[in-house]
Amino acid sequence: MDTEHPNMLDFVKAMSDAERLKIIGMLTQRPASAKEVAAELGLPFRDAFHHLSFLQFVGVVRSEAGGHSQDSVYELNPEGMDALAKARLSESRKSYTPAPHLDEKARTVLVTFLNPDGSIRQIPNSIRYPDRMRIILNYLVEAFTPGVTYTEKEVNTIIRRFNVDVSGLRRDLVDAGLLARERDGSKYWRPE
Repeated sequence: MDTEHPNMLDFVKAMSDAERLKIIGMLTQRPASAKEVAAELGLPFRDAFHHLSFLQFVGVVRSEAGGHSQDSVYELNPEGMDALAKARLSESRKSYTPAPHLDEKARTVLVTFLNPDGSIRQIPNSIRYPDRMRIILNYLVEAFTPGVTYTEKEVNTIIRRFNVDVSGLRRDLVDAGLLARERDGSKYWRPE
């Protein structure tokens, strides 16, 4: 692990543990040894020492001479906190990248409603935004091969890869004429 540049995992580990947050809060008030942290927060010494060592590793706290001895006095490292937070915030937010042949409106809708992995984050309201819903359905129907007959179970499995609202999306695809089906629901296919 690169000790010069804390990564996202370090940030999450440092900030998602309640005991580490209490230690950081305590050190904002005054420097303290591992023994003092353990006593004040009611932690076993070993736990306090391990938390302080990790926080020192990611740069959130520092001790005199950078040591890890049991008698070291730890203090908050504001520069380390800033660096860790900035590294976390500066990471680019991944988003879905639509196919380049799509028009700008379709690209915008897909980026808005899809997760980075291409699954559907949110289904647009088909009554208020029928054009957005149609773009999502056109995207979804691409998972089906024209001319291939599917069982309802196979259709559900394909749709589930995109969203948990399987029956709603299956019905929307049929209502939009993007999927056809036998009257009894025994066969589905994508019209050519």
